[in-house]
This record gives sequence, structure tokens and C-alpha cells, in this order.
Amino acid sequence: MPELLPGGQVRRDHAVVIAGGGPTGLMLAGELALAGVDAAIVERRPNQEIIGSRAGGLHARTIEVLDQRGIADRFLSQGQLSPSVGFHMIRLDISDFPTRHNYLLALRQNHIERILADWISELGVPIYRGQDVRGSAQDDGGVDVDLSGGQCLRADYLVGCDGGRSTIRKAAGIPFDGWDPTMSWMIAEVEMAQEPTWGFRSDACGIHAIGKIEESGRVGVVLTERELIIGGEPTLRDLSEALVAVYGTDYGVHSPTWISRFTDMTRQAAAYRDRRILLVGDAAHIHPPMGGQGLNIGVQDAVNLGWKLAQVVKLVSPESLLDSYHAERHPVAARVLRNALTQVALRRRDARTKALSDTFTELLGMEEPRKRIAAEMSGLGVHYDLGEGHPLLGRRMPDLDLVTADGPLRLFTLLHDAWPLLLNLGGPCRLDIAPWADRIRQIDAGYAGLWELPVLGTVAAPDVVLIRPDGYVAWVGVGTQQGLAESLTRWFGPAAAASILPNTALHSLPQADGWLPPDKRLTGGPIHAELVGPLDHLEEVWTRTACHPFRRRRATTPC
Repeated sequence: MPELLPGGQVRRDHAVVIAGGGPTGLMLAGELALAGVDAAIVERRPNQEIIGSRAGGLHARTIEVLDQRGIADRFLSQGQLSPSVGFHMIRLDISDFPTRHNYLLALRQNHIERILADWISELGVPIYRGQDVRGSAQDDGGVDVDLSGGQCLRADYLVGCDGGRSTIRKAAGIPFDGWDPTMSWMIAEVEMAQEPTWGFRSDACGIHAIGKIEESGRVGVVLTERELIIGGEPTLRDLSEALVAVYGTDYGVHSPTWISRFTDMTRQAAAYRDRRILLVGDAAHIHPPMGGQGLNIGVQDAVNLGWKLAQVVKLVSPESLLDSYHAERHPVAARVLRNALTQVALRRRDARTKALSDTFTELLGMEEPRKRIAAEMSGLGVHYDLGEGHPLLGRRMPDLDLVTADGPLRLFTLLHDAWPLLLNLGGPCRLDIAPWADRIRQIDAGYAGLWELPVLGTVAAPDVVLIRPDGYVAWVGVGTQQGLAESLTRWFGPAAAASILPNTALHSLPQADGWLPPDKRLTGGPIHAELVGPLDHLEEVWTRTACHPFRRRRATTPC
């Protein structure tokens, strides 16, 4: 039961509690913080360190998402670029894709998490470290979240970013249907006394690999097991015996950092939302790591959900907006799961599968199949079904080189603070968005280049584009404003809500880090002088918004 404070108010610790401080949880926390929403992470680890190297790459769309927030360079400076993505051991070139980031960034998860953790620390997001979420109970007004340390937090929403064995998903009773495992692999990070045979090796059991791990001198090993093994962590002896079976020697393997096992189990949550509880990343979908898409679609889940959840928390949009999170992201993950299942099937080493694999190799050597599958693997081909219309609708907005009254400008810089953008490219015209003016940035600009999209190629130039905070196109105008008001209402709340919002209007472009300086903020205090409506409702709106979206918060350490 919610705790009542003096005066009958319900105790509330945070607007959103995020269970899990991996890449997905960190990204979601950053998105909410940019929107001025009080979010906190609960993380079982005492610090951000992880054992072993884990996932090793960021795909093109994920890098674009980070670029939209102005932090991509932090990652690019730490990793190595590759001009191709992989599908069943087949390298697919993406260097001709129309994006600034037409490559894969090789970067281990420990570095990815460290950079994201530094970012959200700058944004003032608190983390309850060394604790698990042990249970939760939701009611009409919020969620009670029980921590392993004995503390109970009260929040408006709880988001499970707590992995494939998600406690949040299980407690909510959300089905996790899919396919049971048929194969297993041993994976390890070790040292070897002898120089191993680097690269891939195939035999009757499957595909194996030994590779160098950065500059550490340590070795990464992945071995296909001869029979399916479920459960239990393998030992150094198990690894040694498996190496001998494949390579005829164990290369003097010793000093393991970690040894583990994974399978091809593939599952997806039937629903990504149960009222005030939501699932993101591996808590919503798991699959074998072929293609390296798991971390990437988790981060993209977070960016899809973050701005929507922020608007609901701040009473800008109705709760029904959260239904679009499942509607958009569930099909994306289902496609990824299908691709992963395909790649597992192609790894079998019988003659029939070998023939099928050879056929795939031939097909993916052709231009159109290569582009289509590479767009899926890189995330650049994601298309949300937002109805009929211009080819841009529901797709990622390209990072155009714009010409504005203030000079040249990259489009992604306009998304650094995660605000929606109405981009007018059709010359002087009157776009009537007054009821949404405090929620939408409107920019007049010119663009003289081609409009190119992955797979589709060149498309017709639009006059006006409405871009969501996640970088996807919500509405396109070509010679007409028809449908603009409906789209603004659908994604950014009803017009009437404009009279009850905190003062968050934008009258100038943000600084490089996405925050307006004091001299650029509106004057007259935190609430518009012309606001109308019950004072208690205004108080609720303002308390749900943890701070002014363009005022820095101090980092806080929870008790």
C-alpha cells in the first residue's frame, strides 16, 4: 500500500525506478534525465565494473542514436571501426550506406558501460548500488519497489532492464514464450602459455573461434559443444578438454578471468508493458549473440521508450502513448530473433545445411539482398508502421547538413536535448503549432542534397518534417499541412495540455551540451504567468517533473 504523508499526499521517491544498470538501463536513465524526469537506477553490482569483456560492438543505428545525444565521439575515440557487419560468417559491406556512421564500432561492453555511466553521472542520475529489486507491487497510483537492502521505493513507473532472467518480468507474470535451446557454446577469457591458432575453425560439431582481446594479452575462446548442455558453469578442466577435442591441444590454458556457457534459447515477452511496469532490452527479448544485436536493440528500446515515458510522467500525454512502445519495438525484436534463429540453423554442419549455407553466401553477394540484410543487422532499416505516406514516415531521419539563418548546422545537433523538432525546408510559410509551441522546436532551414535512405535509395524531398526525440519521422508534409495537428496530438499530447506545462519553451538553439544558459531561459519563474487550472494539478505536474529540463542537477547519492 502506498505510504501517506501529512496532508494526505502519497510518498514518492522517484518518478521512475529502473531495475538494472547495464547499457540499456543507463541509456534509459539518460533519456529520462534529459527530459527532466526524476529517474533512479537499482544495480546489484557495487560499481560499474564487469567481469570479462562481454559484448563487443555498436552497430550504425546505435552510433547514430548516441550522435543524436551528442556523445558518439566518446565511444568512437575508444573503439575500432569496421566497414562491414556479419551474418552467418558472411561479411556484408555497409560503407556505401547513406549515413555518417556507415560502419561497425568494435568496443567491449566494459567500455560502453563506463562511458554511459559517466554521461548519466553528469546528468545527475542516482544509482542504488549493491542492491537487487526483490519484489514489486503496483496500484493505480504507482509502484512499490522492494530492494534487497530492506528499503522500499515508491515510483510512478518501474522499468525492468534486468536481463533475460528478469525478476521484474517474472513478478509481473508476463509470459516469455519462444524456443528452447538446441545447441550450447562454451565461452571464456583466459591466458595461454602457447600461441594458439587464431581465427575460426569448423568441424563436424560447428564453428569455433580463438581471438585476441584488445591489448591485454588475454585470449577469448568460443567453442561449440558436442552436445547440448543446459545449466551449470563450466570449469577450467572442461575448457581444456574441449580445446583438446577441437585443436588437439589446450595451448597451456590457465588463469581464466571467466568461463561461461550460452545456448540458442530464444524468447520474447508477450507484452512489453503491464500497466505501470515496462520491460526493456534482454528483459523483453533474448537470443543467441550471432550478429551482435542484443545490446544494440536494447539501447534502441530505451531511446524509443524514454521520451514517451517522460511525457506520460509529466502529464503531457495520456498513458496510451506507452502502448506505442510495444507496438513499435516488439516487431523489431521479433525480426532480430528470426535472424538469430536463421544463423544458428546455418551453423549446423551436415551436408544439407552446408548446401543451404553456400546458397545464402551466393545470395548475400548480390546487391539487393546484401543491402536488405545489412540494413537489418545495422539497425538502419528499422521502419515503424505509422500509416501510409511519404517513405520517410516511420523511418530514421538522416543527419542532414542544414543551412540556417545562423549558419550551417548538422540536424543531429538539434536532437541533443531530446526535444521533438518541426523542420521546415519548404521556404517561408506559416506552420500553426502555437498550442504545442512549448513542446516542439521549430526550425526553418535549407537543404540542397539528395534524400537517401538505406535500401530504399533516393526519395522525394519533403517540405516539412516532424521528428520525434528518438530521431524517427512522425509526419511529413509535401505541399500541405494536412495531418500535422493530428500527429502533434498523437505524439506530443493534446493541445489543451499546453496551458498546464512547466516553462520549458525553447526560443534559441541549445549549447553544445544540450542545456540552455540562464540568459536564454524564459523569465517569470518556473510556471507561466498565464497558466490556468486548479493549483493542485499544477503542483502535481511540477512535482512529477524533477527539475527544469534545462537546468543542471547535482549528482546525488541515495542513502
